Amino acid sequence: CARLAEKSINIPTGIQTLVIPRLLGGENVLFRSPTGTGKTFAYLLPLFQRFFSVDNNGDKNRPGLRILVCAPTYELCAQIKAEADFLLRDWTAGGSSPHAGLVIGSASMGRQIEGLKKEKPPVIVGNPGRLLQLARMGKLKFNALEALVLDEGDRLLAEELRGETEELIRMLPAERLSTACSATLSVKNRERLLPLLGTPCFVGEEGEEKIVREQIEHWAFFCEGRQKISFLRSFLAAVKPRKALVFTGRSYDAGKIVSQLQHHKIPVLGLYGDMDKKDRRAAAEAFRRGKISALVSSDLASRGLDFPGITHIIALDVPSDTEAYIHRAGRTARAGKKGIMVSIGDENEMRSLAALEKKLGIKVYPKELYEGRIAAPSV
Repeated sequence: CARLAEKSINIPTGIQTLVIPRLLGGENVLFRSPTGTGKTFAYLLPLFQRFFSVDNNGDKNRPGLRILVCAPTYELCAQIKAEADFLLRDWTAGGSSPHAGLVIGSASMGRQIEGLKKEKPPVIVGNPGRLLQLARMGKLKFNALEALVLDEGDRLLAEELRGETEELIRMLPAERLSTACSATLSVKNRERLLPLLGTPCFVGEEGEEKIVREQIEHWAFFCEGRQKISFLRSFLAAVKPRKALVFTGRSYDAGKIVSQLQHHKIPVLGLYGDMDKKDRRAAAEAFRRGKISALVSSDLASRGLDFPGITHIIALDVPSDTEAYIHRAGRTARAGKKGIMVSIGDENEMRSLAALEKKLGIKVYPKELYEGRIAAPSV
């Protein structure tokens, strides 16, 4: 793709080297790789080359939906659409560049139906619920579909989205469908995914576990639950992180945390499930561009999003499983850089963290705030 030089992309990443040739060859591919390693281009580039490039026996002017990308959150869908639109400028249909359609549950269905009717996008990105709604209404046709992508496939097959995702897949022309799926492969996820993807090959590069062990320093601060927001405010004032992503396990806590921090003039915004989509988009963009130094997010809201340059991850609760810890910690230490993972917890959470430390093979350093500085515990 000639446009990649505009993003200073001249050499494929590890995951792109593994995935692109297989998708170009028509294989079904199941792959994993940390966020920020070029996963979106790893599947978009070969699929566009196959189905839109005349030089590759593709037909850019064939009408109808050709590629369907399914993702779990609004922000991730919007991010994928932006990358698809960027690449589609290299392929013209009828003298103008086609655009990817965005189909998401939090937006006006009427406008989406009108957009699909008017623009007839060859690529659609959406969440399973709204895609399924439009398909049931007959407003979304799959008769020309040639490829399905499940981005964050494990999240799409979690309990809250599994039924919609599986019903949507059953509506597609499986006998001639190329599939690509990006997922974290627990045993349960693998058992759920494989029957839906035909006979995929699995490819992947060294994952986030190695980054979490070797490139991230892990800190632990003891704090009772009622004092955590106050402690977070003191921590941010002491450390002054260039870019900190704050995780809380409960969406409704995120708004409370943001409002209290903003009350103390700390430049922070939130990203969580029940926000208005415009506010969510504005918060993600402000953090990505460095206009704010901290973003408070629930795990699901930030799933799959790539925020470059994060220096600190701050967890206001300690997850019970290794995958959740890796998902959080792996947002820092990108592109060979170092990062810091900060866990703030009470006595029970510190016991959970000790168990994670053993399972992951990491070293967690106890810390405390002392006179506005980070220090080792005095006792």
